[in-house]
Amino acid sequence: MGKTLYSLMLNEDVVREIDLLAHKSGTSRSNLVNQILAEYVNYTTPERRISEVLSAIEQLMTPSQEIVPFFAPNSQSMSLKSSLEYKYRPTVKYEVELDRGDGDAIGRLSVLFRTQSQDLIHRMTSFFRLWKQIEDAHLAPMLQSEIHYALYDGKFVRSISIPNRDCTTGELAQAISDYITLFDRQLKNYLCGRADSRSVEIAYYNHLHQTAILI
Repeated sequence: MGKTLYSLMLNEDVVREIDLLAHKSGTSRSNLVNQILAEYVNYTTPERRISEVLSAIEQLMTPSQEIVPFFAPNSQSMSLKSSLEYKYRPTVKYEVELDRGDGDAIGRLSVLFRTQSQDLIHRMTSFFRLWKQIEDAHLAPMLQSEIHYALYDGKFVRSISIPNRDCTTGELAQAISDYITLFDRQLKNYLCGRADSRSVEIAYYNHLHQTAILI
């Protein structure tokens, strides 16, 4: 859905109140007016749907003892933190960014970590490459869209593909939450030696064939 520039005559007092509310909400005047008008005509904008999906993810992940979510209302992204079972308990941060899904993806999941340990860097890099190999073998043939990956120093990025069927806000939030939970659990198991490449692949395969929505 594109956007068009319109000129509106508004009362100065109304504009002042809109600007105050926009500032408190962490958004722009134009975006807030767009949201207000959309709600008035009962239309869900892409931005509102994204915010609702991320808010639902926060609610789903909040009871978790392993992953702590952080989400600001009206944002297009959120972060989640998890402590690794490795010596000094370093943390890994997951960032979920969603967009309009105009291409072959609706967003991306970034995994960020900071460490001076060369052993941990090697282990995490090995896991990221293993994960891509597993998804190339099992998930890619089932999707209608391509998944994009990138690996940088301290950062692994994976696109979130468009679901293979229409789904509700709650269903999409559940699918993303389940995926992050699976990734986090298998990463920890792999790093601490509870799982090897074969057991990670089996866990992924089982999840893949139990989930209703592929992302």
